[in-house]
Amino acid sequence: MLGAVETRSVSPVFVGRTGELETLQDALARAGAGEPQALLIAGEAGVGKTRLVEEFAAAAARRGAVVALGGCVEIGADGLPFAPFSAALRALRRDLPDVLTAAADGQEEELARLLPELGETSGARGAGRYDEEGMGRLFELTARLLERAAADRTVVVVLEDLHWADASTRHLLAYLLRTLRSGRLVVLATYRSDDIHRRHPLRPLLAELDRLRTVRRVELARFTREEVARQIAGIIAGEPDPRQVAEIFRRSDGNAFFVEELAVAAHEGSDCMSDSLRDLLLVRVEALPEPAQQVVRIAAEGGSTVEYRLLAAVARLAEDDLIEALRAAVNTNILLAAPSGDGYRFRHSLVREAVSDDLLPGERSRLNRRYAEALEADPALVPAGERVMRLAGYWYDAHDPAKALPAVLDASVAARARHAHSEQLRFLERAMELWDAAPEDVRARLRTADYTEVYPPPLRERQACTPDGGAPQSGALRYLDLMAEAAVAGRFSGDRERALKITKRALRLLEDEHDPLRAAWFWIQRARLVQSRALGDGWHELATAQELVRGLPPSEVHAEVLAGVANWSMVHRPGPEALTAAKRAVEYARMVGVREIEMNARLTLGGLRVDAGDVDAGLAEMYEVNARTVEEGISAVAGRSYVNLPSELESVGRSREAVPLMEQGLAYTRSRGLRDHEAWVWGNLAESLYTLGRWDEAVEAATRSERIDPGAKPRGFHARIRAELALARGELPEASRHLAAARAHFGTHDFVPQHALPLTRIAVGVAAGEGRLPDARRELLDALDSGFPPGTQRYGWPLLLTAAAVEARAAGRPAEQAGGPAVLDRIRRAARTLAANVPVWQAYERWVRAELLRAEGRAGPGHWAEVVTAFEALERPYDLARVRLRLAAALLAADEDRDRAADLLRLAHAVAGHLGARPLADAATGLARRARLAPAGVPREVTAGAESLGLTSRERDVLRLVSAGRTNRQIAEELFISPKTASVHVSNILAKLGVQGRGEAAALAHRLDLFPTVPLPAPAAG
Repeated sequence: MLGAVETRSVSPVFVGRTGELETLQDALARAGAGEPQALLIAGEAGVGKTRLVEEFAAAAARRGAVVALGGCVEIGADGLPFAPFSAALRALRRDLPDVLTAAADGQEEELARLLPELGETSGARGAGRYDEEGMGRLFELTARLLERAAADRTVVVVLEDLHWADASTRHLLAYLLRTLRSGRLVVLATYRSDDIHRRHPLRPLLAELDRLRTVRRVELARFTREEVARQIAGIIAGEPDPRQVAEIFRRSDGNAFFVEELAVAAHEGSDCMSDSLRDLLLVRVEALPEPAQQVVRIAAEGGSTVEYRLLAAVARLAEDDLIEALRAAVNTNILLAAPSGDGYRFRHSLVREAVSDDLLPGERSRLNRRYAEALEADPALVPAGERVMRLAGYWYDAHDPAKALPAVLDASVAARARHAHSEQLRFLERAMELWDAAPEDVRARLRTADYTEVYPPPLRERQACTPDGGAPQSGALRYLDLMAEAAVAGRFSGDRERALKITKRALRLLEDEHDPLRAAWFWIQRARLVQSRALGDGWHELATAQELVRGLPPSEVHAEVLAGVANWSMVHRPGPEALTAAKRAVEYARMVGVREIEMNARLTLGGLRVDAGDVDAGLAEMYEVNARTVEEGISAVAGRSYVNLPSELESVGRSREAVPLMEQGLAYTRSRGLRDHEAWVWGNLAESLYTLGRWDEAVEAATRSERIDPGAKPRGFHARIRAELALARGELPEASRHLAAARAHFGTHDFVPQHALPLTRIAVGVAAGEGRLPDARRELLDALDSGFPPGTQRYGWPLLLTAAAVEARAAGRPAEQAGGPAVLDRIRRAARTLAANVPVWQAYERWVRAELLRAEGRAGPGHWAEVVTAFEALERPYDLARVRLRLAAALLAADEDRDRAADLLRLAHAVAGHLGARPLADAATGLARRARLAPAGVPREVTAGAESLGLTSRERDVLRLVSAGRTNRQIAEELFISPKTASVHVSNILAKLGVQGRGEAAALAHRLDLFPTVPLPAPAAG
């Protein structure tokens, strides 16, 4: 038997966990060195997660770290939105008030969504258009705030009980762990591993975090027999009986909490030694006096923590009796005083769950009603930021539809104001569940404008019939209005499947009503959802919406439909009809005074003008939209402009101009939490960096795109860029793998030329590289059968070029010539349909023509010289190197100017080596060897002007300063560029000259007498 000594329910001795604690201490040390750390601690209920965290937190505090603790709060069956982050930020504000104020940087109004005590948020009921970017903006603010708070000190943020986390908390945690890059910060989260069943909402987050190399997972195992013995010894303050240790170990199976309960029960002589651990958890509750048992049951239904005054109001006991009951529960370690000091919580959630499960259904409803009535009578009983949502939970669990319906609707508005769209959706779905059960007079008092922001104002105030078909009421809330709000909340929260189901049900209900504007609005939502889930291209839905508003007076819905049609057409079917739709959308938006839709339509209009050949006017329009939307704070359109404008610059060969604009766009979208737009900016940046020959940077940009938004299309874009690079570097298996991944991500239901045509080009290249010429031709012909829509020359010319080059190579192999002439004819016919209205596509047209002539054995040096000249005026080093190789081959075949051919091969080889383009390097080396020239990698020693070296005017300026011994920083200051840009220019110059360093470049410039008379200014100081 256990000795007759005083027992403790928690052992003062910290048992085991040596390896786990070392892992946490290592993370703390790494964070102290400026490397943010993220850890997940998993273990079954009662295994000791909280004790491990407490030990680590105490050790971290002793080392000077600031520890901010937050726990997920369970209220009935509901998690409180952002509860752990709110608690952690509250702790930081308490410990570091000045630091947190400075880190907030004037964003207190936005931060109040997490800390309501900071003041009112801007999310007032019914105010303005729906804040589509709000959640991302809040997430970015939180991440940057934590980074700034941890800039000069180590901060440990502990988030407990993720298995109870609301969806918004899970989304914020995922964003935080994906984006943290600096600061002395440790983010530590715990969860019950035994609760994470196959359909648990935390499981997808855990899978996502497992893919991040920056997140470590710590799994807590149960105690061994020896550790159980040490734990019991600590509890009883003496040496335990070995037989009792064996029995407790058998029954607890090493679970630390059950060891404690069994040890105490054994010491107290309890006869509750049945096999039911649930009975074990209840034995101490049932041993309490009846008033204390009553208080414990009330506390179990109140939530994870219950405020003292609220508990008193529900218990309805005299104060002395309540205090005595609480004292009994605390003395037996069933309840503990909450860390805030104003309430009580269960020592372990397993006990609370057992007590709650032991309540009768009617008893639970009655207790929830009493909680709700007490909270309605005195709202100050709970923190202001929790009142509305806790009241909704209590009334819902009280099974009173008349009270629950308005309560859950108010909670949905509060969730929307906090950008907690997942919780908003859950409350709206409860409202729809309660709608028919609520009395008619309760529904009649509800107004659309109070609860719905998604509709344009005219729809919010339209005449609506009562649910039973009675007389119209002005602005009365309808079931359809709840569905509208829920559909948009689902889209914003990422639960697009639920949103799509709601939208489909709403459209079925509208079949029996004549309300074309409302129906058109739902069809727009359905189009967005279908596209986002890759279930279709969305045209059927948009066309249906367009038909519904046809002939109606101008309205905001009408303008939005036209803007949607124009944007869809720009991506899928650019041309005259798309231009007309964009112009009408601008006109309608101006007529009804909707600035955001007007700017959106103007941005689309500008892009369509560029694609149609009116380049200067189109780009001017897009630049103006960018400037105005940034200035006017129309962030959604401004974010889109940072995607579309650089894309159009890339489409006309102005990659160098696009890059700094995208760098601005990254800062803008990140600061405003526009995650979708930021992901697309990264993707477009990857494309421009590839064009400019900055391939390693392109890979990183594509990876960042996927990391910011792990959705299907960003992942497809990332895979496409990786496939392109792998193909150019001769890594065919890798290219094939990324190509398959890209096609899977983009899906087959939405043919978008900007995705489909580049993937076809890569597929042609991979098939040809693997010797599968029939497959390469089949890929090409399938694309040509579909045709090139107007404005798709940026994708069409590279595809035709790849195909023509494949046919030219095949022409040298008689076994593969069959079918070649027919394919060449198809390529020529397709080329006649593509515009060549800017220098870059004029250069590609010449290149395609030269490749076709090469396939027929008719391409001479003159043809290739024309192509080289065209590409020397562009900043496309890889393409320039490839056509130089072609010209060198043509010169050698014609036995003309071997010195120039050797020079061209050296330049091509230098670029190939710089980029890692092994097939190009091998081709240059092989051609030089066959022609018995010097190896292609030897630096050139011929006299030539800077123009013949292929340097741009900016690169000549940089080389001039390099020759004078300037550093990158000095070059940047004199040319008014950034040091990073100066470094990129220097790298490109070294590649083009085929030299290894700045000294060789300077020596070559002096040897060639490139800058003989122009005096150089004195270098800047420092």
